[in-house]
Amino acid sequence: MIPLADIQATAARIAPHLRPTPLTHDPTLDLWIRWENQQITGSFKPRGALNALLALAPAELARGIVACSAGNHGQGVALAAGLVGAPATVYAAEHASPLKIARMRELKAEVVLVPGDYAAAESAALRAAAASSRRFVSPYNDRWVMAGAGTLGLELGRGFTPRTVFVPVGGGGLLAGVGSALRQLDPTIRVIAVQSEASPYLHVEFHGGDMARVIESPSLADGLAGAVEPGSETVPILHQVADDFLLVTEDEIGTAIAYAHARHGQVLEGAGAVALAAVLGGGLSFARPAIALATGGNIDPDKWSAVVRATDHR
Repeated sequence: MIPLADIQATAARIAPHLRPTPLTHDPTLDLWIRWENQQITGSFKPRGALNALLALAPAELARGIVACSAGNHGQGVALAAGLVGAPATVYAAEHASPLKIARMRELKAEVVLVPGDYAAAESAALRAAAASSRRFVSPYNDRWVMAGAGTLGLELGRGFTPRTVFVPVGGGGLLAGVGSALRQLDPTIRVIAVQSEASPYLHVEFHGGDMARVIESPSLADGLAGAVEPGSETVPILHQVADDFLLVTEDEIGTAIAYAHARHGQVLEGAGAVALAAVLGGGLSFARPAIALATGGNIDPDKWSAVVRATDHR
């Protein structure tokens, strides 16, 4: 796990650069929702990116930063790089969200589009970083990034103690950080990981399967898509912090996106809606008070409108 002291030190380091995000109660579901889609850049990702870059020595910053991203981590890295005065290059799959690509460029990152999927972009970024002796900042396989994500877990323990927390999972960095914080604050809190069934890499691994046999499909939760780097530190931490691991369907993700807007006036992207989708799917028995993390809202407007219209007419 990520030591609690590291997460607490991180919270103090990055707090001046973040904005507070709301935690509201949904009476229909009897569920608390943490709206990290309201965080700066529209997702939780700056927490980890800020921590990783603020920890670097001036010589490393001067050489520049390399990252790979489906879009939200890249925005976090670009934001953090601007604050510390470091050039940033972000590798992304050629089919990544146009909105996220545009926002990374607005934040002055160089964006390199790579043919293929997220794994291809990650491989290209790792090669480029190694060839140029620049620091590679992974969106998940980086203990500084995990500690940054863990600051959200610290904040969940303020005001009341949740009994269950639903956490979206892609590469597992958020789960590793939040789960580490919660496990050390109160080991009786149940941590439930949630992933799209279209890209179930860590779900398969958690349940004893072979990630190499996963066949990925397109998903509304594009920010969670892609295999994890071989040897990723998130894998052993996953087994230390998660009590269960659930999958949600594309229909369930779409329903959650529409529900967030209809009931709460919030815009969520697919990756940011999977925790809410798990609860909306019904059939779960869990201890309350419970919190679902709504982790991002960077969705192309036309896609969002189409999802909401389609859900309204089911």
